[in-house]
Amino acid sequence: MKKIIGLLLLAILVVGNSAEAKKNVKGSQKAKVAIDYLNSNFATYDKLQKTIWANPELGFLEENSSGLLKQHLRENGFTIEEGVAGMPTAFVATYGSGKPVIGFLAEFDALPGLSQDTVPYRKPLKENGSGHGCGHNTLGVASTAAAVSLSKWLAENKQSGTIKIYGSPAEEGGAGKVYLVREGLFEGVDAVLDWHPSSTNAVSTNGGTAMVMVDYKFYGKPAHAAGNPWKGRSALDAVEALDYMVNLLREHVPTSSRIHYVIPDGGFAPNVVPEYARVSYYIRSPKRDILNTLTEWIDSAAVGAAKGTQTRVEKEIVAGTYERLHNKTLSKVIQKNLETVGGVIYDERERKLVEEVIRTTGNPDSIIAQASKVRPLAEFPKEGSGGSSDVGDVSWVVPLASFGAATFAPGSAGHSWQNVAVDGTTIGTKGLLNASRVFALTAVELLTDAKLLNAVKEEFKQTVGPDFKYVPLLGDRKPALEYRVSK
Repeated sequence: MKKIIGLLLLAILVVGNSAEAKKNVKGSQKAKVAIDYLNSNFATYDKLQKTIWANPELGFLEENSSGLLKQHLRENGFTIEEGVAGMPTAFVATYGSGKPVIGFLAEFDALPGLSQDTVPYRKPLKENGSGHGCGHNTLGVASTAAAVSLSKWLAENKQSGTIKIYGSPAEEGGAGKVYLVREGLFEGVDAVLDWHPSSTNAVSTNGGTAMVMVDYKFYGKPAHAAGNPWKGRSALDAVEALDYMVNLLREHVPTSSRIHYVIPDGGFAPNVVPEYARVSYYIRSPKRDILNTLTEWIDSAAVGAAKGTQTRVEKEIVAGTYERLHNKTLSKVIQKNLETVGGVIYDERERKLVEEVIRTTGNPDSIIAQASKVRPLAEFPKEGSGGSSDVGDVSWVVPLASFGAATFAPGSAGHSWQNVAVDGTTIGTKGLLNASRVFALTAVELLTDAKLLNAVKEEFKQTVGPDFKYVPLLGDRKPALEYRVSK
């Protein structure tokens, strides 16, 4: 009886999403095998993304999430190289042979403190637990689904070509892709396709910001804070002195730059002069030369803070990422295919959840329609602003284009409990499969149209210039595998 009920529920699920599947097939006959596979495997990827969502893992600790993706890829004929670039949860999965070589980026790390149930109000599943506030539960699954669909297409069409999917840990601050780039794992790849969960459907044109994550560690002398404080030297005083100086310099930095910090370690008891304190900075700018200038300025302030408090300071670069390049030629192809696929169509249950979530954001209910529409291709700005990503480093060594697909409630903020609540439902699954379809359509064009691929590669060469040499901002340090582990 249970088996019959299960089959009935599966049938309802498939029927409930059939309308979207049909609209996405239109105009995509060349990629029919890949699209048909995606349209018929909703339940597979719904289960996979929800399983990852239910067990959120922080950067470099994603053993279960990475393992699930590798298992699925292996079951579908991919060869897996595990633990690449010194990162236990990183992998490169490969299918096919010969040229062209098309890559996909797959992330799967969660964020601390964002545990949340799939309800339209704040309800952590685990107090102070982690959650997929950036939607990486759907990000990695979409790339995996697209790669598998293309393996079916390659086999059916007896087509030359290679698909590579890069399992990329610790995007949220750990800069996992930087190590993949540094180890040369993108050499020989002709183009890379990237996407990110979003509250809208749009090709990415913002360059974002280059970023350096720096820890300043101060070492002083402990003492009784009341009995003989003159014998101590406060490491916390040094942190506060540095933070004060940085807050003063904010007036003098370009408006598009960002500097923000937390104090993870500041002592243990008020009656003990803190012997050790640590402040963690994110320094961002649209251009690496400005970023380097700001970092040197803050370095000098840290030295001054140490001298002024008679403490000692050590600097550790935890992560560093480039600003992002966008390949206009490839982006235009993605735009066309995103318009072919379209946005997310909610059923009654999904619509109710999204409407209630939108109310918590303070946005008008009318914006719900954004999820079903595709935004026109925006202008490509010379410089970006706001967030940073290790995708930037990849974009400087191989042609890359990115887009967003709606898996969140329209109007929701990044890294929010609202994102966790919505992305872990069938809404997230619909959005990730739309992303997979865009990947499939675009990859088939790159695999079959040599003229297009040559244009993509030529634009890339012109953009980076003949004298560019990739030098990672994090230097030659090993991956910071414990950056999410309490110190």
